[in-house]
Amino acid sequence: MSKQNNQNLPINLIAGGTKIHGDIVSDGDVRIDGNLQGKIVSKGRVVVGPTGHVSGKINCKSADISGRVEAEVKVSEILTLKASAKLIGDINVNKLAIEPGASFSGNCSMGGMVKDFSSNGVSSHKVKETA
Repeated sequence: MSKQNNQNLPINLIAGGTKIHGDIVSDGDVRIDGNLQGKIVSKGRVVVGPTGHVSGKINCKSADISGRVEAEVKVSEILTLKASAKLIGDINVNKLAIEPGASFSGNCSMGGMVKDFSSNGVSSHKVKETA
């Protein structure tokens, strides 16, 4: 058996009209077009589509948000807030891109981060910067 990487894994899709109460843990990408109340932990990319709504926590490698998110968001690479995005909550990211029209309310922490993707979830540790 060959070892799969994130690019070979299928995208997990929560379609519009679907409501989930619980946690999602995935080695691959996750797309939410429905409603999720819980936690998303992904070693890949999380996409919240224009009809998507997430309440809880998001921990992932990268994220694109077009819908509504009321969550603590931790992203090890880049978080992109599209023009239709409405994000309420604290974010901890390495890089942040916000399109004109996007709405963000909360605290933002940016900078070098080290992510540890474990089977129990994702933990992040700030890298101490020295001059």
